[in-house]
Amino acid sequence: MKFRATLLLAATALGLAATAGAATPPENWEQHCAKCHGADGSGNTRLGTLLKIRDLTKTEVQASFTDAAARTAIKDGVKDSAGRFTMNPYGGKLAKEDRDSLVAFVRALKK
Repeated sequence: MKFRATLLLAATALGLAATAGAATPPENWEQHCAKCHGADGSGNTRLGTLLKIRDLTKTEVQASFTDAAARTAIKDGVKDSAGRFTMNPYGGKLAKEDRDSLVAFVRALKK
C-alpha cells in the first residue's frame, strides 16, 4: 500500500511539473511560427516574403481556411507542388491541445 501511495504521488508530481512547463499559445507562436508568419501574423518577414505567406490578419485570408485545415497544417506541415515542406510539421513537437490553442491564436490575429 505504501508503494502504491508513493507511486501515485510521484505520478501526480510529474503531471504537475509537465503542466507547469507548458508553453502558452503566444510563446508557441513566437517559438514555432513568428519566424515566417511574423509576430503579428502578417507574414511580413524575410522568410514570409520568400515563401509568399498569406497575411493571417486579413479577414478574407482567415475565411479561406477552416479550423480543421489549420490544425492539419500545424500537425502535418504544408508542402509545395514539388513536395518540399514550406511549413514544418509540428505534430511531434506540440501536443494536440497546443495545436488547438494555436488555431485559436491564429483566429485572434484577424483585424
